[in-house]
Amino acid sequence: MKIAKNSDKNKVVEILTNSFIENKSIDYIIPNDSSRVSRIRELMTYSFDMCMISGKVCLADDETGCALISFPERKKMSPSVVFLELKLILFSIGVKNISRALKREKIISSHYPKSPIYYLWFIGVHPEFQNKGVGQRLLEEVVADASSMNRPVFLETSTLKNIPWYQKFGFSVYDELDFGYKLFLISNNKKCE
Repeated sequence: MKIAKNSDKNKVVEILTNSFIENKSIDYIIPNDSSRVSRIRELMTYSFDMCMISGKVCLADDETGCALISFPERKKMSPSVVFLELKLILFSIGVKNISRALKREKIISSHYPKSPIYYLWFIGVHPEFQNKGVGQRLLEEVVADASSMNRPVFLETSTLKNIPWYQKFGFSVYDELDFGYKLFLISNNKKCE
């Protein structure tokens, strides 16, 4: 695993866009219109940029997978953050979905501890390279990195088949939210069990 640079943005955005085309959580905030794929691309661009500011972006050594990590306590309002959020609204989620996205984000974040966490915002492998161990190696390295920082990993998934995969790495579902689809809150923090 290597730390991505700004020059890796297009590669990371493409991996995540292709990995999350069919995802209930993405569908919840992205309008299902003729611009859907470009809206998902904008969401992934926003996520990349935010993680470069208040977290880190990791690339698999072969650059076929990536992970976006956020450290929520580092997110501070600044002109660049406001600009990124305005772009997210205009080009991704749309004005009509602002309250829906904010409400969901508030509910999810209320389930995190107040202490610093290692938030795995997105992890994805380009579809052509899935089921070849790329995601496994990436997640193992993410868990090791979080452990070296003495932070528990938190994430969500709306994809039921992902749960057993995370469980193989010591994660467990600690809560379940209903937004018209099930969102499973997952962590390797033993205090959440």
